[in-house]
Amino acid sequence: MFENLSERLERSFKILKGEGKITEINVAETVKDIRKALLDADVSYKVAKEFCNTVKDKAMGQNVLTAVKPQQMMVKIVHDELTAFMGSESQDINVKGSPAVVLVAGLNGSGKTTFSGKLALHVKSKRGMKVLLAACDTFRPAAIEQLKVLGEGIGVPVYTEEGEKDPIRIAQNAIAKARSEGYSVVIIDTAGRLAVDEQLMNEISALHQAVRPTETLFVVDAMTGQDAVETAKAFNDRLDFDGVVLTKMDGDTRGGAALSIKAVVGKPIKFVSSGEKMEALDVFHPSRIADRILGMGDVVSLVEKAQEQFDEQQARELKKKLARDQFTLWDFYQQIQQVKKMGNIKDLASMIPGVGKMLKDVDVPDDAFKSVEAIILSMTPSEREHPDIINGSRRKRIADGSGTSLQEVNRLLKQFEGTRKAMKGAMTGNLMQRMGAMQGMRRR
Repeated sequence: MFENLSERLERSFKILKGEGKITEINVAETVKDIRKALLDADVSYKVAKEFCNTVKDKAMGQNVLTAVKPQQMMVKIVHDELTAFMGSESQDINVKGSPAVVLVAGLNGSGKTTFSGKLALHVKSKRGMKVLLAACDTFRPAAIEQLKVLGEGIGVPVYTEEGEKDPIRIAQNAIAKARSEGYSVVIIDTAGRLAVDEQLMNEISALHQAVRPTETLFVVDAMTGQDAVETAKAFNDRLDFDGVVLTKMDGDTRGGAALSIKAVVGKPIKFVSSGEKMEALDVFHPSRIADRILGMGDVVSLVEKAQEQFDEQQARELKKKLARDQFTLWDFYQQIQQVKKMGNIKDLASMIPGVGKMLKDVDVPDDAFKSVEAIILSMTPSEREHPDIINGSRRKRIADGSGTSLQEVNRLLKQFEGTRKAMKGAMTGNLMQRMGAMQGMRRR
């Protein structure tokens, strides 16, 4: 996400490298290059021009301190304006009501149904609320079945009415069921079309008017660029929705929709979605996205993702094992499962400052751990607990059983031993520090 834009902006800032001060000439050259970078990222000309004019005005009004280089000042100005253009602050959804009703709208292929499932899981796990999904897409035959499968996978019931073609009746009955059975939130998955047309607009407008949702979200395929912005504008004119959801952010997207949609439509981006995993839904934080665009990473989001998968009891037990040098291959396997739950590996790595650029042209598949998992699962419980017993014949059996090579098995065992020693060293270092601190306190 945003790799090309990040690279172009980095080149733009280099124009100021070595300059002693900000002048009208070097700022004009930098801003011109920034405008080209934005246009290449599929940002509309009007938005790009407005953005660059603001950046130029602010840059020319800056008294650059001796300790701050012009290049650094320009990066800060661009960061602040990117954040402002994308909405400044993250926006929460309104799930107040008895029940709260969330209407999900958009075109076919935008990822509405998948997002509805992701949102249900998000509300259920993050808010601890009882959620009901309502299958109101009667236009696409597979949509209802798809929602049922998603609901079953996340443990959220789906309300359907076999043979009923009126989405308004289905939605109203779903809300009545939620009210009588104590559901806190109803998420309504609506029908889309291949393009914006009058029939679609009339149907979604009638449904919106009938159910009076507490929150209306418009789902946009981020890969459609400026088309996504125009579609959002057309829907907003009829629905006056509350926020936008950008899907397929892990695809070949240049970022134009994310940068333009708030400025053009005037509605905040509330969520970004990537991949098919139900956990792959993130609240949209403009400042963090600006960090990533400018190559600063997004450590805060990375920590939050880790905390979501953090099991305090398991962590305490792992710490004790490390202290006793009892960290096993099975512990290693379980840590891999925790990392996988956090999301796409390359996307996670890009949140670390500087790493995203290093991985730009590197293919990091989602199943990067597949061979490691296969090798560990091909071991006996004793071998996982005591890898020292794995001799030559055992290694060959493990390689054959996991469909890997003897070299891969040897590599894993060597890497595991190195990891274990490093973790033990870290634990010992912390222990020595604590002991030293205690001795220092006693001398006082």
